[in-house]
Amino acid sequence: MRMTGILGTGLCSLVLLSASAAALDESFNGSGSGAPVDAAAGAHSAPELGQADLETWLDGLIPYSLQTGDMAGAVVVVVKDGQVLLQTAYGYADVAAKKPVEPQRTLFRAGSVAKLVTDTAVMQQVELGKLDLDADINTYLDFRVPEAFGKPVTLRNLMNHTAGFEELLRGLMQSDPKAYKGIDEYLRETKPVRMFPPGEAPSYCNYCLTLAAYIVQRVSGETFDDYLDRRIFQPLNMQRSTFRQPLPDQFAGDMSKGYSVASSEPRYYELAGPAPAGSLAITGADMARFMIAHLQAESGGSTLLRPETARLMHTSMFRAAPPTHGNSLGFFERNRNGRRIIGHGGDTQYFHSDLLLFPDDNVGLFMSFNSAGKNGAVYRLRSALFEMFTDRYFPAPVPQEPTTATAVGHAREVAGLYASSRRAKTSFSAVVTLLGQARVVAKDDGTLVIPELTGLNGQPKVWREVAPYVWREVGGQERLAAKIENGRVRFLGFDEAGGIEVLQPVSVMESSAWILPALLVAIAVLSLTVIYWPVAALIRRRYGAAFALVGRQALAYRLARVAAIVSLVCLLGWALIIQTGMSDLAAFGGRMDGWIMLFQLLGLVGLIGAGVAIWNAWLAWRGSAKWWSKAWSVALATACVLIVWFGFAFNLIGVRLHY
Repeated sequence: MRMTGILGTGLCSLVLLSASAAALDESFNGSGSGAPVDAAAGAHSAPELGQADLETWLDGLIPYSLQTGDMAGAVVVVVKDGQVLLQTAYGYADVAAKKPVEPQRTLFRAGSVAKLVTDTAVMQQVELGKLDLDADINTYLDFRVPEAFGKPVTLRNLMNHTAGFEELLRGLMQSDPKAYKGIDEYLRETKPVRMFPPGEAPSYCNYCLTLAAYIVQRVSGETFDDYLDRRIFQPLNMQRSTFRQPLPDQFAGDMSKGYSVASSEPRYYELAGPAPAGSLAITGADMARFMIAHLQAESGGSTLLRPETARLMHTSMFRAAPPTHGNSLGFFERNRNGRRIIGHGGDTQYFHSDLLLFPDDNVGLFMSFNSAGKNGAVYRLRSALFEMFTDRYFPAPVPQEPTTATAVGHAREVAGLYASSRRAKTSFSAVVTLLGQARVVAKDDGTLVIPELTGLNGQPKVWREVAPYVWREVGGQERLAAKIENGRVRFLGFDEAGGIEVLQPVSVMESSAWILPALLVAIAVLSLTVIYWPVAALIRRRYGAAFALVGRQALAYRLARVAAIVSLVCLLGWALIIQTGMSDLAAFGGRMDGWIMLFQLLGLVGLIGAGVAIWNAWLAWRGSAKWWSKAWSVALATACVLIVWFGFAFNLIGVRLHY
């Protein structure tokens, strides 16, 4: 499941992106560099990680991938042993002007890679004794985060995404600088509900990192941007890096344009509402300095953090479904080929980045792209670069574990529908979660398939049980694992998520297996009712027939048809709102609030309409109508009631701008 979300990896639950591999297949399978490594043989013939081989390999992979994927430009940086091994760029920062990307000058948006800078700032204050990772965050705030589940939220929870907050979209992205709000205002206006007890389940959280940054701001006595300039960017000589929004004038001329696809017009400069979670603009050269500082900090070779603090940041602390990957204080586990690998991905709408550190090898890899590309090609390319880089320079045999005797039974036990732990609960975005539910399929041979979890070839991965409730990708490295509580699946973890989200079984009342088919049937009944109403009137007029109903029956008949129209208009309106917002998140910055309120209120009218439809069915059954008219009246009433239930269950009816 390429669960990649805006300002993070994993929106995951908001949009399931399964990018087409067709445009990239040739580069992945050509010239020996893209083919899967035969690790058993390659362990003795792996090329040395040096500038010449690395540059040749990247030059053979990326330019073709950019062209066939309709991506504009990219920057790739590799550091090793405290030095920049290679910083190179491909394509254009401005397609129309044919302005090339320059790794030392061109700024890219790093998305949620920015969180590592924010987490580093928090740990600096922990070193100074001003912050306690395990204290109630209300100790440091001038407003109160309500307690839930009888436990307070701590900084540790914020940094490892276990505070339990739901996902909200309002203010996540802005296109108009006049509408942009600072950290203080964003936090006071954004009130996500808690879905899980602190420390129980990972649920990736932009709001959490914004809270953490605000705490740094308060205890340091200076604005967060000033703090970063003074304590991180200036000491590391990162002169072309900033979290400030809108972008300062001195950087504007070197900022890469952002694109959906390279063949389209460039898009606006995205203003991240939760700025500390994803507003970083940075050059590849500056990111090299940041990676080197973190890699050297463990051995005491950096002024950024003390060795014990760096080791704490780099060590996984929380695993929801062991042994699948977990997360630490900011970094996600990305282990592969037996190597300890930590990192963080990041996506805005138009920029897509990834940072990987190999602490034990003193190696770092950063990549950033300024367009999503055709069919989301960037997601496949980004994954391929990491996997192929690791397999090329750090190969190892794929573990050959035997299939367990419990494979068939356990596969059937975990089969079913799941939703991501990163999701909306109390806003209309819950509809997106419904549409994005993942199905775990148990095959007759005991293997598992999750159609959304695909390999570089675009085909679903196959998973084989190698230990009780632990599955490994057939022919691959990744794992799935189920956490079982009281004989039932509590979580299903998967390595690709990096420990920032898990899959949870869906309850019957939330299951798309029946809700979506029932909704389609209801829409069909409503549509046919609305279409037949004028058609029947025209037929009567053509043959001079009188309308058979009178009095209350006639009134109920007509009002029930109006109710059907209202229900259809509501559904269409919400579909357009969600589609518009998900295609451009700035639309959720406030400019659609009037429409959202309109359709929330129209849903209340639909509630009255459902009552009218029930009244119409009651009168029809008491009267002398034909049997098919009686049956249709019941079908219409049922459809109207289902739509109203759906509206309340998925937060489409009400009077509030909470999303």
